[in-house]
Amino acid sequence: MSAHLTRNRLQGSTPPPTAPGPVTEFHRRFPDYAPTPLVDLPTLATALGVGHVLVKDESDRLGLPAFKMLGAAWASYRALVDRLGHEPQWSTFDELADALEPLRPIALATATDGNHGRAVASFARRVGIGARIFVPTGTSRSRIDAVLGEGASCEVVDGTYEDAVARAAREAGDDCLVVSDTSWEGYETIPAIVIEGYATIFAEVAAQSAAAGLAVPDLVVVPMGVGALAAATAQWYRRDSFPSSLRLLGVEPTSANCVQASAEAGHIVEVPGPHRSIMAGLNCGLPSPVAWPWVSTGFDWFVSIDDADAERAMRSLADCGVVSGETGAASLGALQAIDDLTLLGLGPDATVLLLSTEGATDPSFFAATVGRDAAAVAADAPPCVAAVDRDGPCPVDRCPGVCRR
Repeated sequence: MSAHLTRNRLQGSTPPPTAPGPVTEFHRRFPDYAPTPLVDLPTLATALGVGHVLVKDESDRLGLPAFKMLGAAWASYRALVDRLGHEPQWSTFDELADALEPLRPIALATATDGNHGRAVASFARRVGIGARIFVPTGTSRSRIDAVLGEGASCEVVDGTYEDAVARAAREAGDDCLVVSDTSWEGYETIPAIVIEGYATIFAEVAAQSAAAGLAVPDLVVVPMGVGALAAATAQWYRRDSFPSSLRLLGVEPTSANCVQASAEAGHIVEVPGPHRSIMAGLNCGLPSPVAWPWVSTGFDWFVSIDDADAERAMRSLADCGVVSGETGAASLGALQAIDDLTLLGLGPDATVLLLSTEGATDPSFFAATVGRDAAAVAADAPPCVAAVDRDGPCPVDRCPGVCRR
């Protein structure tokens, strides 16, 4: 077993659930909104010895190759509305840009390993304001170019992701709002709203599963960085409407397993850098304090894997027609790296849900690893489970039917 697996001894009662906000309704106002596919991969299920392997494919979310836009846009919007002092009336982004005119010149700032910063920059571009993005040493040129392509500035900070976070935090002021997906003392509200924004993923999974007649998963596997998506996962699946037998597994790189190390220590600890895993979105040395209460009490297991495990999973998913980058493929990489999945309570009838959080965010690395470019892989994409064996419109609420059939 190349994976380091930890049973979470901190697991217990999760914090009280927060009242759901109008998150999905907000995302549906984007002209390019569509539910991302939920696909069933029987080849992988057979290889892993389980009944179903479901993959929530976030390789194309609101025009970007990762899920991050869901949290970044919602938190950016709420931060701007708070600064504006009232909820604006708008139907289009041009109307929203006009409503934000009193705030100009205003900009958004954040630190990123790539995806969150690009998402903040993309939202800023849509509403006609600037964005200042800070990345750590070692960020790939393609990820920097993607941020610049959104019209933002992008500064490379000499140091780790945490150093980039500290640099971005200094931008806060009358002319700039910091929209971070991690938190620190005195800065908790925006990261909590980022977490809230990810609820749209799970609302879609629920609708797609219901339309396909699929059971609630037995195990949900989530790539973790600072823990924001993991916290959203716990907030969704630790509600009373889900069985207590449903298990959550969080995945990190061996060199940046800050959540796992914190769980083993019994409190938040930092894993010193440099963090140089190819799983760029997971190169984080310190869990978010806002996410920690949910992650530490809501997850059953934590696992850390090597880069070779992520690369193998990228190829396995590509063989099934799923474009999944280094970070996104970590979910599958964890299961492939654990020799005995019965440790997780999985048997031949189990249903596993993998969150594939990104597509080919570094296209040249993806092609070199997989042996084909993303377009060639996507040409063989499997259909969304909600569309299989159906004619006519997709039964998922508000789905425009653009998913692969």
